[in-house]
Amino acid sequence: MSGPRQRASGARRRARRFLVQALYQWQISAENPDDVLVQFVDGRNLGSADIDYFRELMRAIPADVDALDAQIAPLLERSVAMIDPVERGIVRLACYELRDRHEVPGRVVIDEAVELAKAFGADQSHRFVNGVVDRLARRLRPREFGRTG
Repeated sequence: MSGPRQRASGARRRARRFLVQALYQWQISAENPDDVLVQFVDGRNLGSADIDYFRELMRAIPADVDALDAQIAPLLERSVAMIDPVERGIVRLACYELRDRHEVPGRVVIDEAVELAKAFGADQSHRFVNGVVDRLARRLRPREFGRTG
């Protein structure tokens, strides 16, 4: 099937890939998120990525990072700040999508997070990301996954 729905999915997938890179830059450099956003939108070829989705999430995640981290922290054996910055960005992105973007199925959020960790993270980071995002999904979307963890 290659209708508009699949293309939109691919555009969002590409937006998420750029988001992981932009969130990483923001976390490492402590630059203003709006400056990072401008650098990505103006300075890179985002191609067929969903630019509106990229912009929305690149503004929303840094603006609400404390609340996102408060959702993530109880699921960790260490502080959110101690997570590798790539993994931290992926988990924050997934947490935001699970919490605020209910049109995105939870399974899609989990699968995308795992694929992002495989693409950008360390050797076994996808296992860590999968475990955390799966538990987030069960907490944030109990009707979809059942409430556990």
